[in-house]
Amino acid sequence: MCQPELVSAIDSAPPVCVLGLGLIGGSLLRAAVRSGRRAWGYNRSVESADAARADGFDADTDLVSTLRRANESGAVIVIAVPMPAVDATLAAIAAHAPNNPITDVVSVKGEVKAAVERAGLSAKFVGGHPMAGTSASGWAVGDADLFVDAVWVVATDEGVDADVWKQVADLALDCGSVVVPAESLEHDRAVARISHLPHLLAETLAITGAAGGELALGLAAGSFRDGTRVAGSAPGLVRAMCEGNRDALLVALDEALDLLQGARTDLLDNGSTARLVDAGFAARGAYQSHERWDIEDIHVGEPDWIDRMRDAGRRGGVIRRSAT
Repeated sequence: MCQPELVSAIDSAPPVCVLGLGLIGGSLLRAAVRSGRRAWGYNRSVESADAARADGFDADTDLVSTLRRANESGAVIVIAVPMPAVDATLAAIAAHAPNNPITDVVSVKGEVKAAVERAGLSAKFVGGHPMAGTSASGWAVGDADLFVDAVWVVATDEGVDADVWKQVADLALDCGSVVVPAESLEHDRAVARISHLPHLLAETLAITGAAGGELALGLAAGSFRDGTRVAGSAPGLVRAMCEGNRDALLVALDEALDLLQGARTDLLDNGSTARLVDAGFAARGAYQSHERWDIEDIHVGEPDWIDRMRDAGRRGGVIRRSAT
């Protein structure tokens, strides 16, 4: 069950304006339309916009007219561009739709939040991050089912507007996700460990494996394939998210390097990898046994809702769309 005030009636839900129609933005446009919402999108690439229109979706390459339309309709604006394009996108929003509710789907929240503050748009902004994706990119690989049962972080920062927060949470729920409330910098510290570091480890494993030549690549099977999957992601996108979360990623990377150096020392001195392998087995077990629980007793907008939501999110609490 989820809170009644978060269950939107689709007929009265605001339209959605998606800026950027890559894998995440394109999937979001598809999912929003499937949920019954009126939605349209913008993409700088003519090819992607044409492809979206060919698939029956409302898409444009004119950012100004797209934002003016959002302004006139009160649409929720979703920033779905890579981190290097966020500042320019926010400048356009500030010029043409400064009073609209705004969210984003960028994988780093602290840097986006700072950019929003620089643009003077904080009053109507609530960050978001759907924890979903593949190694592919572009409109063609989008999927309306991408967010079904996925976690969608809704930034729960001090002073956030309760009405905008509810609109962003409702959008995530309408796309089929479960909502996890989290403070932006806490989110960044967490995803450095479970999203950004895995990309760097996958790149490292891919390079090390390829250095073994044709025989090594010919023998590679499941563990190598699974371990290097995200190394197939577009390098520019990987760089943008890793470099955008520099400080938190450095901490996680240092810890990983210490573990590997310790394993090397143990193997050299004692002929054993037991310390790392046993600890890793236990850590994987902790992940597999992690359980979510439903947040049912926190009302958005009440005096202490932000602190209570963040605490619930830290402890595994989620908001779900009611089955009824």
